Amino acid sequence: MNRIDTRFAQLKSAGRKALVPFLTAGDPSKEATVPVMHALVEAGADVIELGVAFSDPMADGPTIQRSSERALARGAGLSFVLDAVREFRTNDAQTPVVLMGYLNPIEIRGYARFAEEAAAAGVDGALLVDLPPEEADDLRAAMAAHGLSLILLASPTTPDTRLDRLCRDAEGYLYYVSYAGVTGADRLDTGDAGEHLATIRARAGVPVVAGFGIKDAASAATMARVAEGVVVGSALVSALAEAADVADACVRARAFLSPLRAALDAG
Repeated sequence: MNRIDTRFAQLKSAGRKALVPFLTAGDPSKEATVPVMHALVEAGADVIELGVAFSDPMADGPTIQRSSERALARGAGLSFVLDAVREFRTNDAQTPVVLMGYLNPIEIRGYARFAEEAAAAGVDGALLVDLPPEEADDLRAAMAAHGLSLILLASPTTPDTRLDRLCRDAEGYLYYVSYAGVTGADRLDTGDAGEHLATIRARAGVPVVAGFGIKDAASAATMARVAEGVVVGSALVSALAEAADVADACVRARAFLSPLRAALDAG
């Protein structure tokens, strides 16, 4: 088992739900990335999704789009992201790190080289929002050769035949997009999402976590009742965006995430 599988097994044994924060590598600054990752773990993060900035993030709303623009302007490309994970691993050998982004930077690097370098840096998996499952076999094989998980996504509009494939091929965890739209929108219908999640959880062979639209303790706790965990992204990125320096970014990260951890643990 890799770190993702181990962590979800630990959570299940303890009767707890996963809290998965997303931050864009290189924002609010390159220097803050690793300290903020550690601050999120201190505040209760179980898995960290580390965003790889991309110039055309079509699945993301304005908040994460702007964070990607800022990160790219600072030179925070894929090489920086791998270096950040490597640095993070010097003090944290247990917390799973999943890279989240788009296929283009990985295609440019080459699947085999990416998988080898990501594993060497301490990455545990990757989630690529523009990679259709029907076209993922080559990358999945390259990643599997180095013990990395290719995280897949399902949504309310996923056809049943594709959902069968997603549930069959899912590794690590299955990311359920709680509504059709971009990140950061204010349209989460927890009741409707809960019905879809119950169906998917009954079919998937891995834990199912819910993302998109989760922005505070209340929405996190509600969605965690019907999923194995929740992902919070845009709201955290927004909270970090105005940080004055590295120390302030860490304070903001802990202050944002701690109430969500408490809400999940309270059930």
